[in-house]
Amino acid sequence: MKYFGKSLLLASVMLSACTVGPNYNAPEAQLPPAFTGPAPSGDAIDPARWWTYYKDPELTSLIARAVEGNPDIAIAAARVRQARLQEIAARAKGLPSLDAQASVSQLELSKNAGFANLARAFGGGGSAGSGGPGGGATNGVALPGGGITTYAAGFDANWELDLFGGAKRGTEAAIARTEAAIWNARDAEVMLAGEIAQAYFALRFDQQQMEVIQTEIAAQQRVVDIAAHNAEVGLIPAIEAINARQQLTADQARIEPIRADMAVRRHAIALLLGDQPGALDGQLAHFDAPLVTAPIVPPGLPSDLLRRRPDIRAAERNLAASTADIGVAVADLYPKFSLTGMVQLISTALSSLISTDSLQLTGSALGQFPIFDFGQRKAAVAGREAARDEAYLQYRKTVLGALRDVEDPLAQIDSERRRNGVLAQGVADAQANAKAVEARYAAGFVPEDAPLKARAKWLSAREQLVQSDAQLRQYSIALFKALG
Repeated sequence: MKYFGKSLLLASVMLSACTVGPNYNAPEAQLPPAFTGPAPSGDAIDPARWWTYYKDPELTSLIARAVEGNPDIAIAAARVRQARLQEIAARAKGLPSLDAQASVSQLELSKNAGFANLARAFGGGGSAGSGGPGGGATNGVALPGGGITTYAAGFDANWELDLFGGAKRGTEAAIARTEAAIWNARDAEVMLAGEIAQAYFALRFDQQQMEVIQTEIAAQQRVVDIAAHNAEVGLIPAIEAINARQQLTADQARIEPIRADMAVRRHAIALLLGDQPGALDGQLAHFDAPLVTAPIVPPGLPSDLLRRRPDIRAAERNLAASTADIGVAVADLYPKFSLTGMVQLISTALSSLISTDSLQLTGSALGQFPIFDFGQRKAAVAGREAARDEAYLQYRKTVLGALRDVEDPLAQIDSERRRNGVLAQGVADAQANAKAVEARYAAGFVPEDAPLKARAKWLSAREQLVQSDAQLRQYSIALFKALG
């Protein structure tokens, strides 16, 4: 036992001898000093609650409910719990294990065994029994035809020494994967908020478009009625009445696809909240909050993406885990040493089990030395190195994709803002023209349908402006998502 204790002390000193495998260094991403797209300036925005800048309580409520009920968020949380448990298992791998055990065994000897006559020659009995007068055991020794009961209780310990750091590298990998799972969960929340906002504002655009088209249909119906009356009395050719009716039917045909798209948007939002498709039909049939202009989003510097984007952080943690995996595989190329110890109380009678005379100690040390395995271990190391290379390339791809995710909406927002300004001027001109035509009609200078046609052009210009406003909101949401 004295030598076994010394072996344990020596092993604990050797644990810090070396850690094989490459040490991890976070990669330095090659980022431009600034985004190439036009970067608008504005007040700082809290990226954690970017959706509140649209000033829509309904949207804020939907996102809060989705974080609680969305299945993808729950799946991501479950993966974090799995990673934490795997981390606990990895931390315990390089530590000693201790088990308790208890047993009762019964041994019955054969009467016809070859050594029965020898036992009788020395005065042994041959009747069956166990450990008592007239039994088949004398002084704790079982005789032929008799038996003996043995009781045992104790502890056994085992410790595989982490001399080359394989367990330590495994712990590093498990910790990195836990952190990657956490960042993936945050990325799921970012994507969820963006998807809900995009579906919500698409639904509100459909509602706006429906209202404008219905107003256009009402105005065009009056034009058709007037044209039909004038054609009937011979004031205009019949073809003009037919053309007016064609415009009316074209507007009427646009209603049903929009109504179907509104249903699809409501279903999508309900599913994102973890509800059945029709659960929000009543709630999202009408909206009280007015739509505001899309907020200006200052993108900051490209280097901010490495800190903000959860998918970049997760990719970097996966790279760290893959690097640590190499050390785990390299450790298998080296010898393995383990220590085993056992402390037991063994007796043939329960009354004498708890006694120093029943104490039995066992200790052993085992060394395993790899000699020849047809290249299996080296192939495992090469495989882990290839996985590390793949993780690094995936990290680079994620960074490049993040840069594009920001650059694209920056360019789109800049272009759409200029287009929006032109459309706003067009709406103002069409409105002024409609008022002028109405004034001329009141003075008797233009026919009856002229104000209606001018008003229809004004409504058409308004529809294009509404579409541009909706497109700006979608681009701004894409930029928020890209910034993480």
